Amino acid sequence: MNSDRAAPLILIVEDEPRLGQLLVDYLQADNYRTHHLLRGDEVLPWVDQHHPDLMILDLMLPGMDGLSVCRELRRQGKGLPVMMVTAKTEEIDRLLGLEIGADDYLCKPFSPREAVARVKTILRRCLPAAQPVAEGAQLVINQSRVQASWNNQPLELTPAEFRLLRALALQPDTVSSREQLMNLLYDDYRVVTDRTIDSHIKNLRRKLEALDADRPFIRTVYGMGYRWEAGVCKLI
Repeated sequence: MNSDRAAPLILIVEDEPRLGQLLVDYLQADNYRTHHLLRGDEVLPWVDQHHPDLMILDLMLPGMDGLSVCRELRRQGKGLPVMMVTAKTEEIDRLLGLEIGADDYLCKPFSPREAVARVKTILRRCLPAAQPVAEGAQLVINQSRVQASWNNQPLELTPAEFRLLRALALQPDTVSSREQLMNLLYDDYRVVTDRTIDSHIKNLRRKLEALDADRPFIRTVYGMGYRWEAGVCKLI
């Protein structure tokens, strides 16, 4: 969330005008700023120009579908939180997995009040409370900017990856179960499978190892979960 704004800016990409306007009305009633787009091929230029704080993105769109939009955002290294809207429940693991990089999902039909509640939850995750600082660390986590670096090299992380990295690195040498990590990333009792967490871990490892191939970062403890093994981190 950008600190120079009076209220977070939410981009709604929905080709059903009535549903899009309903989301606009509910979000504005909760003091969010909004913008509504009807086509997927309008999203990337608008994001580049206006830098929204969160995007609600329909799966099926004219011009460019939601999956392609989300893939391209992540390919460009943009950490914009994305809440995907879908009627295809079989796509949920794929949407939340880092193959696509969505941070949350809503299944149609949904309550606009639920959509607003999900927006609040995602934005709250992106601005965590300050934590104590540990000195002498190679991993630096900047919580206000939702950014991390390894040996002064920036890590291009999605919001979900950032939260997962922070959770593991704050407890070095402690095993975190998949259930604990799922509750951390998705604390509103949705159905998320182990496969989703494994996908997040796989992609987080890949990004870390691209900066330091010889370092063991996240170790799998079979039957138990995952453990951070790259030492203490510094939070700023």
